[in-house]
Amino acid sequence: MPFGSVLQAFCRDRGSDRVLSNWGHDKYLAPALHDGGVIGSKIALFACTAADALTTLGAIEQAEGLPHPTVDGVWGKTSPTANASYLIVDFGEQNIDQAIALTRRAGLRYVYHSSPFATWGHFQLKPNLFPHGWDGLRECVEKARAAGIGVGFHTLSNFITTNDPYVTPKPDPRLARVGSAKLVGAVDAQAKEIEVDAPDYFRRSSALNTVVVGDELVRYAAVSAAAPWRLTGCERGAFGTKAAAHGAGAAAGRLMDHDYKVFLTDASLSVEVARKIAELCNHAGIRQISLDGLEGNWSTGHGQYGRALFTDAWYNALSPELKGQVRNDASNPCHWTWHMATYYNWGEPWYAGFRESQTLYRFKNQMFYTRNLLPRMLGWFALRENTSLADAEWLLARAAGYGAGFTLAMSPDSLAQQSAASGTVAGANKSAGAILDAIREWETARLAGAFPAEVKALLRDNKREFHLERVGDGQWDLYPVVAGQRGTAVRVGRR
Repeated sequence: MPFGSVLQAFCRDRGSDRVLSNWGHDKYLAPALHDGGVIGSKIALFACTAADALTTLGAIEQAEGLPHPTVDGVWGKTSPTANASYLIVDFGEQNIDQAIALTRRAGLRYVYHSSPFATWGHFQLKPNLFPHGWDGLRECVEKARAAGIGVGFHTLSNFITTNDPYVTPKPDPRLARVGSAKLVGAVDAQAKEIEVDAPDYFRRSSALNTVVVGDELVRYAAVSAAAPWRLTGCERGAFGTKAAAHGAGAAAGRLMDHDYKVFLTDASLSVEVARKIAELCNHAGIRQISLDGLEGNWSTGHGQYGRALFTDAWYNALSPELKGQVRNDASNPCHWTWHMATYYNWGEPWYAGFRESQTLYRFKNQMFYTRNLLPRMLGWFALRENTSLADAEWLLARAAGYGAGFTLAMSPDSLAQQSAASGTVAGANKSAGAILDAIREWETARLAGAFPAEVKALLRDNKREFHLERVGDGQWDLYPVVAGQRGTAVRVGRR
């Protein structure tokens, strides 16, 4: 304001149902949420120099009993190893040893599974990878821990797959609903058109176009353009539920779904799913996790608060041995997840080559992390058959320049050797060993603080290439590379 600044705080009474615009739906029912309101809430207002902001926030966290997770015994926001890089290797009970070996060769301390689940919701593991289920994952974790490696996995937060027990054979009443209408007349179990008394919640087409009537899920193709309002092209007994007759006046609830062809949760089920993730973490001893798809909790109708409820429920359900000890990130931030998240690790490798996929996005994120007092990460990269050592050192130079960690996804067979009988094993990369060795040297140097500021500035230049070689304990030679030729080395070392 012309006279200074105004700080306004507000709260919302969530004790009554509301109809609002949400996630592409013009009308969305946000059910009442009885959470105790604002009683006991506090706002911390502080003033200090910018350089003291992080220390001040840490003191507030501890004084107010907020989450204050640590990494290697140091608060995660200041720990020098909070943004240590890690591997993604989609291991199973049969090849966990390969995953451990790859991680150790790269000199890294965490190995992560990107897709371990056959279902989301109850988080049943893929039986071909984990024939002994959660116990099998725990055995993998224990074997990795004995080798000094922590294990993590990827989740899609409150996304519920259509094969999960929350959906089939009997849908859970807490699956999120856009809204409901009533059946105008009775329908039998074979009807392909169903008349409802209002069309508002059914008009927007989505990935699954599903309504729940009693214990039956019904997929429909469209809603009629004019009254009488009819759901047309109905597939009865969808997703393994049982087709049944329904009487006039029965509620037809439009389920909220996502383009990943999953259903979502109301606030109560969100909390239960979050606690289920924590239960698996506790059972298996998981030390790293990504709460991807956290925006799915907009399905609660309570906006950012829905996301906060989910992350809070997960964190508080962790065992005393794990609470505050699990490295974690998420798909998007809010003020509450800032306290719990170790870092954010945005950037995906699926859209272009190793150096091109979301490159500018990754670099811009480093400024966001710095402004928001977060450890810096460069996101996911994928080791493919054609990934070269030069590609890897391009990434490693940028990581050193920004002081950022990264994730490298690779196959358990990336180091497989050529066979005279079968040729190169699928997923093998002839440079994989050299790439892992380079990661070990660059990451050791980065975390040791070996690169001075003026060298980091050069390493951030996306047009420059570099090569790093160890020359002694805590000492490396950094070579500029131009047109494949090495220039004069600069000696860098542990400080």
